[in-house]
Amino acid sequence: MTYCINPDCPQPHNPDGFDLCQTCGTKLIEKLRERYRILQPLGQGGFGKTFLAVDEDRLGTRCVIKQFSPQLKGTKALDKAIQLFEQEAIRLDELGEHPHIPTLLAYFEQEQRLYLVQQFIEGSTLAQEITQTGPFNEQKIREVLVRLLPILKFVHDRHVIHRDITPANIIRRKLDGRLVLIDFGIAKVLNEENSVQPGTRIGTEGYAPIEQLRNGKAYPASDLYSLGATCLYLLTQVRPEELHDPLSGRWLWREHLELRGGGMSERIGDILDRMLKDLVSERYHTADEVMHDLRMALSTPAMSSSVAHSTNGKDAPFSMPFPLTEPPVEAPPSKPRVSAPPPPPSVPISASRSQQKNPQARKCLYTLQGHTAWVISLAISPDRRTLVSGSLDDRILIWDLNTGDRLGALIGHRSSVNSLAFSPDGRRLISASDDDSIKIWGLPNGELLRSINGHTRDVNAVAVSSDGTFFASGSEDRTICVWQMKNGELMHSFTGLSGMVKAVAISPNNQVLASGGLNNLVKLWSLTTGQQIRIFNGHQNSILSVAISPQGDRLISASKDKTIRIWEPNTGDLIHLLTGHSDIVTSIAMSPDGKTLISGSNDKTIKLWNLNTGELICTLNEHSHAVNAIAISADGTIFASGSSDNTIKVWQMSV
Repeated sequence: MTYCINPDCPQPHNPDGFDLCQTCGTKLIEKLRERYRILQPLGQGGFGKTFLAVDEDRLGTRCVIKQFSPQLKGTKALDKAIQLFEQEAIRLDELGEHPHIPTLLAYFEQEQRLYLVQQFIEGSTLAQEITQTGPFNEQKIREVLVRLLPILKFVHDRHVIHRDITPANIIRRKLDGRLVLIDFGIAKVLNEENSVQPGTRIGTEGYAPIEQLRNGKAYPASDLYSLGATCLYLLTQVRPEELHDPLSGRWLWREHLELRGGGMSERIGDILDRMLKDLVSERYHTADEVMHDLRMALSTPAMSSSVAHSTNGKDAPFSMPFPLTEPPVEAPPSKPRVSAPPPPPSVPISASRSQQKNPQARKCLYTLQGHTAWVISLAISPDRRTLVSGSLDDRILIWDLNTGDRLGALIGHRSSVNSLAFSPDGRRLISASDDDSIKIWGLPNGELLRSINGHTRDVNAVAVSSDGTFFASGSEDRTICVWQMKNGELMHSFTGLSGMVKAVAISPNNQVLASGGLNNLVKLWSLTTGQQIRIFNGHQNSILSVAISPQGDRLISASKDKTIRIWEPNTGDLIHLLTGHSDIVTSIAMSPDGKTLISGSNDKTIKLWNLNTGELICTLNEHSHAVNAIAISADGTIFASGSSDNTIKVWQMSV
């Protein structure tokens, strides 16, 4: 059976063997992107359809595909819909490492439609569960709070608000019974004032608080309100808006429970009441605050209910420690991350115990403090005298690499500085930002020479040619642009990429450009002809960093799938698969002699690898949070690391 992907087709199921849909005449596509085969529709909304599919490249693993095909009139409405759909991909890419949030597997365009592929969570939503088993008792409400609050803490700590927490967006995973939070389609990023700017009035009636529906604002407290409203529905099986008396401003859920012969312990009831306050200032402000009160409440027994049911028909006592607020270092078996490594010549290399017994530790020379938010980009000047750092605080700081002194700051970007690169003569600094711009700064005086606004979305990466005549940039607008260094004019652009671009690198001979991003692929492009040369397929999640060896004989890619892959660029063969990190690999850099690879990860570590053998040389673990950026000096004597602990560490390369 082949499914017609035309969203307007009234009878999309077709027998095998046909090239065109027998109902609408649309060309049939057996497998999207030559790998995803649609099995059946799961649902349909205003922006398109959701399908259950299988990934033929991953041993037939089931996945969920969202097809974007909004039925909207007007350019403004369509642009907003596209923005929300792409935003969901970005949010899933950022949050999918949590074991109780679906993982984003791919994001691409085909036949002028956008598709989002994510992990399939087998199980029932809480909305389906309550229909089957009836209202929850207090024990099960406690479980919902205990399981969901740490997920919300994880989401809010990453500056994201879900904005649509309802029973339909919480799934009880069949494999282990754990709750999973889904559907980040209208999630928003927090601004500096810790709130979403006034904008689209959005959310589900009854579950969304008044600030979301009135002026489009949202806060962490807004998600806590929605979670509280979800609990009320699960307790009473009555829509939240029917449980509120607008004349008195009172919630009537206790009265509904009493009518059904149920009850609620005072402490849990007080927690729900505070989560559901109309005024944001009167609610809990963070998930941590709710968890603090909930820990105290869990010491008291839950009230039983004659009408409440557990999933097995019996009221089992609820007793569990508060779960981790962060995902475990290793994802559970229910969340497959990386498929089996390919056959030789690829040799999986991981950190063995014997390698860890006598680590060849490197000395930390300085710890630089000055940024007020995560450090996410670094660059070292060619003369080894200057270090520059970019941060979520929108600033570029300049440091004396020999003394560790702070020399100054470059102010001009209006959002986080994602990437930095020096020209070979050290007289120009290129910076890329979430404000959609690229800036060229003159050094050493720090003068802003030029601001380039050719991209329409966040600019994630920049790389400079070895002769300093041009540089390349990669963006979330799914384009790569090549610019003249002298005047900032656009030389060439690679458009229509199937995924947002997260990383770019230029070969030593300035003939080839490498890119990686949200489509899990590494691509090589000819800078002479503008044509795609080769695709490297093997990573199971987004590519966050790419590098080409100084000799041009190795291509290295780092991914959210926790691995680093070393490729032979001319043949496409995988030489080594490095699996020593236990979390996302965010950044990689190579020594000038091409012998050492350095990687940084969300697991808070820095690892040094022998590039020829793939063996782990040593692990450095002095950062207290994720390592986001690595830079190596041109003489190979020192390197620097930037972290989510807001610091930069400068290290000695040799032992």
